[in-house]
Amino acid sequence: MGIFTRFRDIISSNINAMLDRAEDPEKLIKMMIREMEDTLVELKASCAGVMANVKKIQRQWDDARSRSTYWEDRAALAVTKGRDDLAREALMEKRRFAEKADTLDQELQNHSALVEQYQEDIRLLEDKLASAREKQRMLVQRHIHAQRKRQAQEEIRRVESSDAIFRFEELENRIERMESEAELVNYGRKPVLEDEFDSLLIDEDIEKELQRIKSSLSKDKVDSPEV
Repeated sequence: MGIFTRFRDIISSNINAMLDRAEDPEKLIKMMIREMEDTLVELKASCAGVMANVKKIQRQWDDARSRSTYWEDRAALAVTKGRDDLAREALMEKRRFAEKADTLDQELQNHSALVEQYQEDIRLLEDKLASAREKQRMLVQRHIHAQRKRQAQEEIRRVESSDAIFRFEELENRIERMESEAELVNYGRKPVLEDEFDSLLIDEDIEKELQRIKSSLSKDKVDSPEV
């Protein structure tokens, strides 16, 4: 495929439509960018070659014009010296170089127009390449975002899995057991101050019971006749 054919295909291509239809947009955009870069290198090389030819033709044109003027001056000199024969020959040389200058002038115009066309093509391709690179940057960002989103979803599913729930419940049960054990440490024990008051109450009950028994015994003794 020639450089101009590739250039026309690239410029006329609809990047968005091609990416929408592609199974692997990132791979396709990389290929497109590489093709554009290669074509751009060839266009610039061709343009540089034509520009070099323009300079060469310009030098040849300058030389032909200079030689034409030179032989015109020679013809005038011959006329002043009465040498019409030399004047005719000088004028023939002048005409030859003038015709050569005219031919070179046409070539110069054609090559200059070609340089302008190359420069316009290069500008168009550079714009297309910049657009493609922007598309690539957006695709890379979308790809990174998609990866992160997928990783987040996978992490959520992993946390919500039965194994994760089981570990969470096991940890919760362990904490509840520890809390229960902590409560059992002081279970059945009252504060020291309450223990002392309870002791006082117990002592008072015992004393009352003791007095009751004594009273009962004394009453029995009184009621029983002496033998």
